[in-house]
Amino acid sequence: MEIETILLGIAIVFGFYMAWSIGANDVANAMGTSVGSGALTIKRAVILAAVLEFSGAFFVGSHVSETIRKGIIDPVIFQNDPMDLVYGMMGALLAAALWLQVATYFGWPVSTTHSIVGSVIGFGIIVGGFDSIAWPKVGSIVASWVVSPLMSGSIAFIIFTVLRRKIYYKDDPVAAAKKIVPPLVFIVFLILSLAMVFKGLKNLHLDLGFGEAFLISALVGALASLISFFLVKRIKEEPVTEKIIEKQPEAVFRHIGSAVRHLDKAMKSAKGALRQGLHLVQNDLHSVKETATIDQEIRKSNEAHKTVERIFIYLQILSASFVAFAHGANDVANAVGPLAAVVTVLQTGLINMKSEVPMWILGMGGVGIMIGLATWGWRVMETIGKKITELTPTRGFAAEFAAATTIVIASKLGLPISTTHTLVGAVLGVGLARGIGSLNLRMISDIVVSWVITIPIGAVGAIIFYYILKAIFG
Repeated sequence: MEIETILLGIAIVFGFYMAWSIGANDVANAMGTSVGSGALTIKRAVILAAVLEFSGAFFVGSHVSETIRKGIIDPVIFQNDPMDLVYGMMGALLAAALWLQVATYFGWPVSTTHSIVGSVIGFGIIVGGFDSIAWPKVGSIVASWVVSPLMSGSIAFIIFTVLRRKIYYKDDPVAAAKKIVPPLVFIVFLILSLAMVFKGLKNLHLDLGFGEAFLISALVGALASLISFFLVKRIKEEPVTEKIIEKQPEAVFRHIGSAVRHLDKAMKSAKGALRQGLHLVQNDLHSVKETATIDQEIRKSNEAHKTVERIFIYLQILSASFVAFAHGANDVANAVGPLAAVVTVLQTGLINMKSEVPMWILGMGGVGIMIGLATWGWRVMETIGKKITELTPTRGFAAEFAAATTIVIASKLGLPISTTHTLVGAVLGVGLARGIGSLNLRMISDIVVSWVITIPIGAVGAIIFYYILKAIFG
């Protein structure tokens, strides 16, 4: 058996392993919020995500992939010995896949793009030296660690804060929801349609200008908004199971809290009888604050809020589905790109900046993603949905919609972003809107550390596997 045939077989195994790892780690992000909020069970989330990710990867995935992901190394360094590219890409696939599996085991959501980029940097330095690396591009990728979560987190914070004030703090939350949902649905479909064009369908080379894409997306949004208008009119609030004596406006709680803080400051400076009098007032005010807080908690448990949450279940599942499809279309390239480069060199002996991706490779990538999601995807789903902050359908919707909005903005501006970092940042933004105490800071620190070490671990692993492969087959 020829060495080329053996290498091709090994490369296919490594490519499938990488696709499995993408499914186990990256794909789980899209459905994690839906599972955490209770909008979907893990089983249903896995089935829905598997169908959407495979559809995106197989039907819309790129048929022409970059030979070297993100153009971070100069292909000229492989002209003298094209087999160096074969050993390097195979090593990169194995190193990235192994790191993704380790991260998935611990439930850390890391970027598959950063994993493969770090691996490519590693063997690129060994073959061509530090000068062969496009460091400005690497710098922009590292910058996305900050840009992605900061942008999506800010948007999620704003969306959730607006929803709370426009719906949950109203005396009749269901009526408020019925007013705000149709225009909200218009915005949601507008953004998600744009996300699909710029992120999910870019591989079809539709070449739509922003004006055309915006017009089509606006029409889709208008139609969806009209349908939602008639659907929400039919929603009836479930009977209230707990009588509410008084419904206090939000401003009451804010001003009582302010009064308590000012009185506490006065107490520190007061003396004698005045101090004693202020102490009595302080006790009464604290009692009033406690009573008001209990009333607020009772109000939050009102069945009306449950009715509103049911409305947002559908919006959350919809937004998560769009993100999953777009992810499958775009990020399958992290597995099939390096594999396509290996296949091209082994079959032709030539190095091209772009390589044709056969349908069987796209199909293999899609199947690998599905199996990875079905077997280990629950680990990262639990982290995204339950271990960062407590999620409800409204909070999950705010996070997913913020992530899709960030994808649109970043794609239009040409900013490098990570889908993983974007979604994690959005969940953090929702948690911050409820206060820093609602966040699991230990889990967040573990996630951030895993982001930082992804590129260097990928680089070291690729170097080791490059030398091993070259020693065996070189």
